[in-house]
Amino acid sequence: MTVREHFFARSRDRLGVALNDIQKQAVLQTEGPLLLLASPGSGKTTTLIMRIGYLIEEKGVNPSRIKAVTFSRASATDMKERYRLFFPQHPAVEFSTIHSFAYEVVRDLFRRTGMPYRIIEGDMKGENQAPGPDHLPLHKKMILRMLFHSIVGEQITDDQMDELTTYISFIKNRMVPRDQWSGVKVGVPGAEAVLREYEKYKESSHPERLIDYDDMLILANDALETDRELLRRYQGRYDYVLTDESQDTSRVQHAMIEKLVREHRNLCVVADDDQSIYSWRGADPSYLLNFKQTYPEAVIMRMEQNYRSSKEIVGAANQFIRRNKNRYVKNMFTDNASSEPPKIHVFARYIDQTRYLTEAIQNAELLGEVAILYRNHSSSIALINELDRAGIPFYMKDADNRFFSHWVVEDILNFMRMTFTDKRPDLLEKIHLKFNGYISKRQMAALKEIDNQESVFDNLLNHVPLQDYQVKALQMCQETFRQMKGMPPLHAIRVIRGRLGYEKALEKMCERLGFRKESLIGILNTLEEIAHSLETMEEFAGRLKYLESVLKSAKSRKGQDAVTLSTFHSAKGLEFDRVYMIDLIEGIIPSSEDRKDDSGGAPLMEEAARLFYVGMTRARTHLELLAYRERDGEKTEESVFVTEVRNILNPPKPISQAGKAGSGNEGRRGKKGSQGQVPMAIDPHAIRTLSELQMGETVKHSVFGHGEIVELSEESISIRFQRGVKKLSIRVCLEKGLLSNGAEDGS
Repeated sequence: MTVREHFFARSRDRLGVALNDIQKQAVLQTEGPLLLLASPGSGKTTTLIMRIGYLIEEKGVNPSRIKAVTFSRASATDMKERYRLFFPQHPAVEFSTIHSFAYEVVRDLFRRTGMPYRIIEGDMKGENQAPGPDHLPLHKKMILRMLFHSIVGEQITDDQMDELTTYISFIKNRMVPRDQWSGVKVGVPGAEAVLREYEKYKESSHPERLIDYDDMLILANDALETDRELLRRYQGRYDYVLTDESQDTSRVQHAMIEKLVREHRNLCVVADDDQSIYSWRGADPSYLLNFKQTYPEAVIMRMEQNYRSSKEIVGAANQFIRRNKNRYVKNMFTDNASSEPPKIHVFARYIDQTRYLTEAIQNAELLGEVAILYRNHSSSIALINELDRAGIPFYMKDADNRFFSHWVVEDILNFMRMTFTDKRPDLLEKIHLKFNGYISKRQMAALKEIDNQESVFDNLLNHVPLQDYQVKALQMCQETFRQMKGMPPLHAIRVIRGRLGYEKALEKMCERLGFRKESLIGILNTLEEIAHSLETMEEFAGRLKYLESVLKSAKSRKGQDAVTLSTFHSAKGLEFDRVYMIDLIEGIIPSSEDRKDDSGGAPLMEEAARLFYVGMTRARTHLELLAYRERDGEKTEESVFVTEVRNILNPPKPISQAGKAGSGNEGRRGKKGSQGQVPMAIDPHAIRTLSELQMGETVKHSVFGHGEIVELSEESISIRFQRGVKKLSIRVCLEKGLLSNGAEDGS
């Protein structure tokens, strides 16, 4: 038995770890650059730890000469614990996040240069509470909040703060030059100006250099680029570098690693380009696709065997992700047993989806093996309302309580408070710009000067100068508030949205301040769902407070027999027996933003597909995809991804050869049809045979424009255009030459 065979035999006997052939090859390929493409559930962490063990036990490498880097602190901790379990007899290996490595470099740099510095990100405890020159805590978000207000003239909302910090992180992680910042898309008004002032503030407003987490990466990379002594010191520290979850790594992070291994080039990159779902915060999957350009001598291996999921789930997920064009070709497979195929449910109404979930989950034997996955945090609020009513415990790893403090929620509550008393100018001031009373800020200021404990509407009508059109509008609003007194909360919300004009006011705010309309309308829809079956507005307000407390306690149920609720993003790395993917409709996944980018191989659309794929591959034996056709009176369409999975599970019938023939109609071009109508001009690139039509391809319709083929059958073709899906007759399309190749015109 060879040395190699002894190592694998010992591991099998001692740990019960039996590697497959490709995993063994990855362990043994120790010298030079290696890109290990690891499909979901393929045992990548086990393989990586075994590789470290082989370097130590069989190649005699000192553990201190090995550096293992991963994206998240949780992953680094998991790798460290797995290593201790596998090789307790060996000294510790250095496992860390890329940020902690960058901090080490920056700390060395500032120590050598004598530059005092202060980290302004993280919690607000300790030294970060020390006030800056503006008497504000020296913290990133406080500084950004102050700068936003001074530049835009408005208070920044929590949603805008999230988008602003994401925008800043994207620019830093993608290493976007300053003269190109204006080209980075962002919905927050004044974002670029705020960023420029933020950079000035950090560099000149304090005796210490102020740095946030993104700055650590930039400074560390620049230091390794310009300080040769520092670079040589770190290059000489490690002989082998391994990076895990590298599809989540940004451009600046890749640049740091490339410098670190430049001399010995012993780099093992473990990644899956099909699970790259963080481009919005700077992750750059193109690094993986261009790996050979950076490391021409690199070996690329594919770990394609899935040990997690059933044959049916693996087969459907593997076929689904092939829709993406910008990826390594892989063929995920499994030797696991068969189970039921994935199920698709399209309900008539949104509420039917929620009721189905609660009924289905109540029958589950182990709630801890059940997960409900969604794209947006907002999807969880109405869900926890129903789960709580049904007495079903749930755990949320990333519980987000900001819904209950969102300004839209506060607006609705303030409207309701106005139905109890209309004598409070302070209440009216909070909503006066958000309904059709057309009250100006100057009029509001005048109203506040009146202190007679009378109706604010009477005071406006009797004591404040008004425009003629305002009189009738204010009288109507006053009457509406009177009618709302004692109204059930669901009815009240609908009156606020419609008759009082709140929803139209939101639309104008979206145009002016860059808010996402879909997100705000989603909050209103969720509030209606919570209000459903409640009798009074007091009950509604109480229910919101109760649900907020329930959500706070959800984080404490980790490890208990409770259903897991999670976004697709946060579910990566997890697995469950039963997975329900919900709210799978157009506008959510893919989102309208994804759709705007929908062209051949478009990055956003492909990332949305990868996100969907991550959700599918969390399931071991039971996977259900849930959508609905209507929510709160608005029509919805199932996600194109659901349609694609349906066609994978139930392929359209093969189109007969007879149907492929031109049916003898080719000679009719330019002649009048049987109804005496002249056909429209035929595109010279017109598709004339069915063999030219394939699922997922982009075609151009002479009337509807470009679209993606989402369904084919013997009689019809369904194409998703920008305005929705059209079901067309194949015979008519071919005979009249209505379709052409979507790429022929250079689109």
